Amino acid sequence: MVLVAVVGAGVIGLTTALKIQELGHDVILIAELFPGDEKSARYTSNWAGAHHVSLAGSDKTQLKMERDTFDVMWKMSAPGAPTESLFLRLPQTEYYVEERQGPNPLADFMPNYRELAESELRPGSKTGVTFETITIDTPRYIAYLYSRVLSQGGKSIRAQLQHIQQVLDGAFCDVPDAVVVCAGLGARTLGGIEDKNVYPIRGQTVLIRAPWVRFGRTTSSKSGLWTYIIPRRSGDVILGGTKVDNDWYPKARPETTRDILERTLAIAPEIAPPHAREGGRTPTVEDVESIVIETGCGFRPGRKGGVRLEPDVMTNGEGRAIHIVYHYGHGGYGYQSSWGSASLAVDLLQSSLKGSVKPIAGITTQEH
Repeated sequence: MVLVAVVGAGVIGLTTALKIQELGHDVILIAELFPGDEKSARYTSNWAGAHHVSLAGSDKTQLKMERDTFDVMWKMSAPGAPTESLFLRLPQTEYYVEERQGPNPLADFMPNYRELAESELRPGSKTGVTFETITIDTPRYIAYLYSRVLSQGGKSIRAQLQHIQQVLDGAFCDVPDAVVVCAGLGARTLGGIEDKNVYPIRGQTVLIRAPWVRFGRTTSSKSGLWTYIIPRRSGDVILGGTKVDNDWYPKARPETTRDILERTLAIAPEIAPPHAREGGRTPTVEDVESIVIETGCGFRPGRKGGVRLEPDVMTNGEGRAIHIVYHYGHGGYGYQSSWGSASLAVDLLQSSLKGSVKPIAGITTQEH
């Protein structure tokens, strides 16, 4: 039996572990933080929105990963499916302040896709689209993935890795036959990897209780900032957001929280409690503050050159060759590319174990 150690237990690590188990291999997760732990900026998967709205553009590899993931999640969210409660199917509207070049790739796979007429556009937007998609209750979803890995015989070890060699030498478990590195932002500092192309993209959000909101809405800005409303089936709603490269501040900034509330209220007054809108009253930020559950932030694991999907071989202290697959650097699209990306990583793993590795077309790799 092949033993594969997966380093990292975010959405990418957990999904990859499940795909490895589908091959019949033994899996052990090694991570400092796991689903169910107290929320921390160090564990980004807890803070994600998340909805499935592709921003792949002309990147064919990323687009395929996201389309493949949407297919899996659409089935998981189907009425009557055992995982239906982890998702919410809903109408989504996207407003763009810039002119879009070429056809929108969302048109090829999003249900009920339609371009907005000029009369439907918000002030300041030049184009827009509407379609049906899914949102993900991220804390519950990653807990589900984790429970599946364990129920299928997987094991987990909580450890603060200083160097990948610790895994190769069996410091925390039996010496593995292969290691898949899904360390996210940790790949920047993990000894033996130390990928300086990895950097944080700070995102701050506000979680409110608004079960009456059953639509998704996003608008862009010329600065690249996106304002979004992401409801969950539970009745909680994520409001966001921010996207700041190389900002390591680990707590929610109050001024940013207010800015998020102002922006989201401007594009969706419906987020305010119904009583605050009675009689045509214009709701205020204070009305929305009354239903805030929490504020927080996470560090999306960005990477210059894009996601790293690449095989390698390392030698442990006994001279044994260990197969390595690097699988990290997804930035803000970890959830929406997770199943497709994990499939590519597992294909690399299988090829590496068989000694016949081929590079993945469209994936940029760099020297480290």
